[in-house]
Amino acid sequence: MKFRYAMVCSSNQNRSMEAHSLLKREGFDVSSYGTGAHVKLPGPSLREPNVYDFGTPYKHMFEDLRRKDPELYKRNGILPMLKRNLAVKLAPQRWQENAADGIFDVVFTFEEKVFDMVVEDLHNRDHVLMKPVLIINLEVKDNHEEAAIGARLTLVLCQEIEATEFWEDSIDEIVANFEKQHRRKLLYSISFY
Repeated sequence: MKFRYAMVCSSNQNRSMEAHSLLKREGFDVSSYGTGAHVKLPGPSLREPNVYDFGTPYKHMFEDLRRKDPELYKRNGILPMLKRNLAVKLAPQRWQENAADGIFDVVFTFEEKVFDMVVEDLHNRDHVLMKPVLIINLEVKDNHEEAAIGARLTLVLCQEIEATEFWEDSIDEIVANFEKQHRRKLLYSISFY
């Protein structure tokens, strides 16, 4: 694969990890991140989420929730999701602290708020290399079914981008074709490293 990809959602749990997992299996050079202040997972009620720091291993979260209420977290899909995440990487990472990971060619976000945060973060970094980076937002609801659909659509887009010599020359056409074919609106922007 020619390009490096980053998948970014809010907590680096569901949407970014589903896409990360699929792209990794397909042989892409891919990483994933979250942009939130903390990692939030559903709890027993909306007012009682489970909150963890970025860098807390998925294994720790899995064991913590299994200890609290195994039936609830199995039924709502959180334990299976954490088990999948464990197979992909050690712990959720925060986008704003990823400079040591090097540069990416293409960054996918799955929520407009996350897209705005990534664009703003890249804008505020020192542009030493002046290397372009494509940021694409594919709006995906934060549930397991939608995350799986979003991952497959992301794979389609990545395959289209990989098929080009320079994505800069054909991104408008790739986006227009994708939107027409899949009836999903994309936001995209070009920033620099």
